[in-house]
Amino acid sequence: MNTITLKPAKDKSLARRHPWIYATAIEHVEGKPAPGATVLIRSHEGRFLARGSYSPVSQIRARVWSFDETEPIDHAFFKRRVQRAIAHRRTMVRDTGATRLIFGEADGLPGLIVDYYIADDETRRGQLVCQFMATGVELWKDAIVKALIGATGCPNVYERSDVSIRQKEGLEPITGVLAGEPPPDALMIANEGGVRYHIDVKHGHKTGFYIDQRDNRALVREYAADRDVLNCFCYTGGFSLAALKGGAKRVVSIDSSGDALALAQRNVTANGFDPARAEWLDADAFKTLRRLHEEGQRFDLIVLDPPKFAPSREHVDRAARAYKDINLTGFKLLRPGGLLFTYSCSGAIDADLFQKIIAGAAADAKVDARILKRLGAGIDHPLLTAFPEGEYLKGLLLQIE
Repeated sequence: MNTITLKPAKDKSLARRHPWIYATAIEHVEGKPAPGATVLIRSHEGRFLARGSYSPVSQIRARVWSFDETEPIDHAFFKRRVQRAIAHRRTMVRDTGATRLIFGEADGLPGLIVDYYIADDETRRGQLVCQFMATGVELWKDAIVKALIGATGCPNVYERSDVSIRQKEGLEPITGVLAGEPPPDALMIANEGGVRYHIDVKHGHKTGFYIDQRDNRALVREYAADRDVLNCFCYTGGFSLAALKGGAKRVVSIDSSGDALALAQRNVTANGFDPARAEWLDADAFKTLRRLHEEGQRFDLIVLDPPKFAPSREHVDRAARAYKDINLTGFKLLRPGGLLFTYSCSGAIDADLFQKIIAGAAADAKVDARILKRLGAGIDHPLLTAFPEGEYLKGLLLQIE
């Protein structure tokens, strides 16, 4: 059996059941494991620690499959893991046609993301969308797809493994049909809490939709009544539609993608909302925020949900400046008593640092801001207590005096 032996005292994280082994922690590798091959992971003294998948070029040299010495890594293993993950969602997730079925390490399948969409029409067509982001799940792709189809009964599986992290694993980006029929070119429509959303599975961000923001969209819907709302980096209008559903007087939405805005406007029509209540700006959000402030415009509720500003720790300082910039102007655009929903999806920006950035922005804007609620991803994005790196989405709901 291919075996990884760790350096002295480098087994502490595994003792806490952290699922990653970095290259710098490895003393030597016995055998010549291929990318994705299962390896035994042992302490410097030879004690069994875990079984994991091997990645010869990544700094994360191995990812743990199991801490159980008696558990083989075979087709049955992946069937059990997939079934367990889906059983959790069936128990905990309600009132949505868009669900994250598998969330990587938290479901014991490191490097794997699987989302499930159900069309809100007479076809009720289901669509599984997968991202294979590590060598281990790449090697076991066929077994995982078979397990997904068996556990869900959905025959349609599409791959969106066109993410940059695959390069660090020595893998090429890839997209395409893995099973069943391709996603319809006319897009799917999923229902979430009474709001219908078009989902662009083939070309949209991530797997086509920001499923992780479901609970936060519901919160915006709850507080939007009779408010003027500004939604920045709106993509296909998730928060905008939630605000319209909640009875917002006016919703101004900004994004630099004309295609995304066109889809957002289709979403308005699909829900029967009055298009006069929605204004769409194809523009740079940073510049537009400053322009709106200079024009003296004010809002009662603002959503700032930007893309990932810090893809790695090397980008943290630059990202912190960008987060402070948009939040500083956001505070200035709020009327007294106004609400700010602000987010970071940068894994390299932890919750403490994000709060400090927001506090600095409030101080520079000369406003007193209160944190009403800490925000994060939905219940179908569970977090391992041993793996804080899984908490990529952080958010705050704030109110100014």
